[in-house]
This record gives sequence, structure tokens and C-alpha cells, in this order.
Amino acid sequence: FLTRDRSQLKKRILVIDHRVPIYDNDAGARTVLMYTKLFLELGMQVTFLPNDFFPFQPYTQELEQMGVEVLYGNYYMEHGKDWLIENGKYFDYVYTNRPHISIEYMDLLKKYSKAKVIYYGHDLHYLREQRQYEIEHNAELLKSSEKWKKIEFELCRKADVVYAVGEYEAAVLKKEFPDKIIRCVPAYIYDTIDTNKMPSIENRRDILFVGFGHPPNIDAVMWFGKEVFPKILEKCPDMVWYVVGGKVTEEIKSLESDHIKILGYVTDEKLQELYRTCKLVVVPLRYGAGVKGKVVECMYYQAPFITTPTGAEGLGLDENKFAIVEADDMMSDAIVDLYQDDKRLQQIMADCGPYINTHFTRKQAMDVVRADIKI
Repeated sequence: FLTRDRSQLKKRILVIDHRVPIYDNDAGARTVLMYTKLFLELGMQVTFLPNDFFPFQPYTQELEQMGVEVLYGNYYMEHGKDWLIENGKYFDYVYTNRPHISIEYMDLLKKYSKAKVIYYGHDLHYLREQRQYEIEHNAELLKSSEKWKKIEFELCRKADVVYAVGEYEAAVLKKEFPDKIIRCVPAYIYDTIDTNKMPSIENRRDILFVGFGHPPNIDAVMWFGKEVFPKILEKCPDMVWYVVGGKVTEEIKSLESDHIKILGYVTDEKLQELYRTCKLVVVPLRYGAGVKGKVVECMYYQAPFITTPTGAEGLGLDENKFAIVEADDMMSDAIVDLYQDDKRLQQIMADCGPYINTHFTRKQAMDVVRADIKI
């Protein structure tokens, strides 16, 4: 392990996730990639262990070109945990993601490595499913929520440090584990925005939703498409709603019409174009957990948006500056009023840049990571 590595003086970190970061198809993967890059910037030697050991391309090659060692192929598929038992002692730090993956490795890490283990769950799964149960009243969701709670709390007990996204979930975990190091980390890491270069609301039209095939997103699209958007069309008959995101279900496809365009997966370039040209981004989440990457991304692109308390959770958004409304019968009126108020939309856009610069830049992420990783 050591003799083939020229960077013997560097600190070593092992990053574990369900697969290599397919960052243009998964908000969580985008987060994992951003922190992997951050570890490289800190001067660390980074090894990435994807639990499926599959070299998705071009994503694996991109990691390797950055200088990340990626473990993939038949050997690691068959002997991945044996490799960890044999080589865990060489790592100074481990950054493990998601509860269903982390639970497979946590005991091995604690037994065969002296590395500091940082656990990042992305959101509290048990909380998300508990909230889904409150809407759907499916008893299976309640059972699943209890299962996730047991797993997530076990991981929090065993990890050396727990990263949480958003003030709300950090507070929940601190209440449960008062003696554990629990840090609130930025879900996304961006370059500082030049707030002197403000986009304009002029010539924008239509509305946009961005979200992948995740149950809260599917619920939001179906509820909005059936219950809210028809009321909006009564007052804005020329409006078009664009729905972007991979893993489009047949149920979502059924909404397609002259006024609802189901675009599915789009490139980052196309997504940026939509953020620049659509007049309003809607994030009508009725349940969920953690910080919503789609809301943060809206602010990074300085796109005017409207969301629910669930969509805004953990971000500490000032309701006087941003549009936050309940997911109820009044949402359609709130959207129409905002859509027709260019001055208010322009103000929301103006407030996005300062918010990102305060909470989601490389400096904020570095400050958190450096509290645990000593270079």
C-alpha cells in the first residue's frame, strides 16, 4: 500500500458512497463530488470506495484525472471488505456517506482502522419517511421510518464526528446525542458570487421545477400538477411549466400537455439556461428532510423561487426576503401574485447572492472540515 504511493507524507482519506458521484443526475452525488474535491484542495491523498465497485464513465475517469484513487472492478467487488480489513490502518480519516452504505462499513472501520470516522447521512431518512407517512398514512412507511431511525442513531453513536445539513437536523441530532461532535455543513460548495452582476427579470417567462426521481419530488410534481397548476392556468393561460430531472416515472409522464413540459434529464448547460430564462422556480415539497439542494441551487443561479416550509427547512431563510408559502389551496394564488410582481422577483434575486456568499462558499466548507481534519 505504501511503497507504490509517492505521496507518503500526505494525510490519507477514504471516501465511501454507494457509487462514484454521478453528479449531473443526483443532488447527493453533487455534494459528494464537491467534498471530494475539497479534500484534494486540502492536500490529501483521496481514495474513493464505491459500494457497487462499478466504473461509471466518464465520472470515474474524471475522479482519476483529479488524482483520486477509485476502487472498482471484479477484484474489489469480491474482496472489497477484505481490502478494507487489510488496508484500513493506513488511513487517517474516513468520510462515509448515506446510512444504508455506512452501516455496512462502520464496524469494520472501528475495528480495523484508527482513522477518524466522519459520517454524513445527507438527510435524516427516518424523519423524511415519518413525514411521508403523515401525508399518505401508509403503515409500511411508519415501519420503515423506525428501521431507519435505529440505523441512523447507531451510526451517530459509532462515528467520531457527524455532519448534518441544515440547522434543524443538526439540532435534532444534538438533542439525541449531546456529547457527540455534530457539525452543520454546507450541502453545496460554490464560488463566491459577484453581487454587482445581477441578472434581470426582464424577458423571462414560465415556471420551472428541478428534481430527480426521489419520493418527495414525485409527490410534489404530482400534487402541483393536479391540484395547483390548473388553478394557475385559469389566471395565466399562456404559462408553461417545465419539469426537469432524471428517472421520470410513468405517472409524471402522464402530466405532459401543451402547458406542462416533462423534460427529464438535461445537461448542466441546459439547466443553467432554464434558470436564466424562466421567471419563477417552484419547489412545492409537501414532505422531505435535510437541506434541499434544488433550493440552494436556485439561489446560486440567482433565480427567483417560491417554496414551502419543508423546502426551506434548515436554511434559516428570512421570510421577509424570500417567498415561503404553505403547500395548501392558497399556493396557486401566491404563485400568480409573485409571478406578476417583477419588483418582488427582482428583490428575491438580489438577496440570493449575499445568502450564498454567507453560507455556501468554499470558505464555510473549509472552516467546518478543518475543525476535524488536521493537515
